[in-house]
Amino acid sequence: MKKFKIPSIPPTTNKCIRFPNDIIENVEKAIKGKNCTFTAFVVEAVKVALENLEEKE
Repeated sequence: MKKFKIPSIPPTTNKCIRFPNDIIENVEKAIKGKNCTFTAFVVEAVKVALENLEEKE
């Protein structure tokens, strides 16, 4: 059995970025009714994009 660890929240920095309105609408549609915030969605998308870039190198 895997040992339970209390998760820690990584340190964060606030960054203001502009999104095209259609992307905001599409993200909000994708997360509607799910336990996900806009920020969590964007952070996960960026992580996946960075992993994909590393795989290509």
